[in-house]
Amino acid sequence: MPCAQIEFFVVFLENRNNAYTMATIRHDWSLDEIRAIYSSPVLELMYRAATVHREHHATGEVQVCTLLSIKTGGCPEDCSYCPQAARYNTGVKVHKLLDAKVVLDAAQKAKNAGATRFCMGAAWREVRENRDFDKVLDMVRGVSDLGMEVCCTLGMLNDDQAVKLKEAGLYAYNHNLDTSEEFYDDIITTRTYKDRLKTISSINNANISVCSGGIIGMGETDEDRIGMLYTLATLPIHPESVPVNALVPVEGTPLAEQPRVSVWEMVRMIATARILIPNAMVRLSAGREMMTTEDQALCFMAGANSIFSGDTLLTTPNPDFKKDMDMFKLLGLSPRQAYKNENANNCGHDHDHQHNHEEQLLSVQA
Repeated sequence: MPCAQIEFFVVFLENRNNAYTMATIRHDWSLDEIRAIYSSPVLELMYRAATVHREHHATGEVQVCTLLSIKTGGCPEDCSYCPQAARYNTGVKVHKLLDAKVVLDAAQKAKNAGATRFCMGAAWREVRENRDFDKVLDMVRGVSDLGMEVCCTLGMLNDDQAVKLKEAGLYAYNHNLDTSEEFYDDIITTRTYKDRLKTISSINNANISVCSGGIIGMGETDEDRIGMLYTLATLPIHPESVPVNALVPVEGTPLAEQPRVSVWEMVRMIATARILIPNAMVRLSAGREMMTTEDQALCFMAGANSIFSGDTLLTTPNPDFKKDMDMFKLLGLSPRQAYKNENANNCGHDHDHQHNHEEQLLSVQA
């Protein structure tokens, strides 16, 4: 082979390898860049994502989380996917806020089974300053005392409420974008996209880790999926956790007849999220009950390193702990320890970007 050709191939291979290694943390991704990544051949996409994953996370380590509905049903919102919306007849049994003892017993059981993060979800539109919120603060303190990372998803909140949660020991707050801003109004009309960004700003201002992702399979296009990833990847502070949910259609909701998404659609979302937000925990979230072990293995290969374990995910079915631990053994996975980022003096936040949160967050969509 002529020297010129040899030199060309050496440079080509060096450039190819450099493209897939030493991933930097960026907040300036363009839609075209994200579209090119998302649309790349799926095996090439998985390889690139796996490479980035190994640079930033321990291979084979998966965060095990448990999500408990502490207040179920009766929600005034109109989220088209949600069986807890009061306006839909889904058969969900409404219950008021659980007693703290019930919640702490559930947290202890989850910890004993191997979970390191415990998330409490309430079907509220927003947090209100009342006795129920005071009870939630007590629950946060109690779960934190167990040595678990504590997460809540309570709807919209303001700066003062976020500070109270932080002082009580809250580690993370979930507030999903759900989808792209363009498709959002087709799914939800009772709160705006900017409302969601404002809540994320309040979470960041209180130095609480943000958990934010979305759902696929609601009738959105690939462009909508790319748009949601663009919003997450260009936030001034990246989410510490990015849940990727497959829609679980529930009878009685407007999306009850939506077809199931394929594993390859999940792989594309997970792999692209991993490349765009390398430090995040990318969570293989709702929809696992419909996936085989082989399906889930592909998602782990693509960069997923977090799951919800336990037989229900708020109100929908989910694999139980034993089934997940059997899968971990088969795939050679191990549970991630609690507070690992803090123990490494890295709380998952990009501290250099923490000024003017709300102004920057809202300007993302300007």
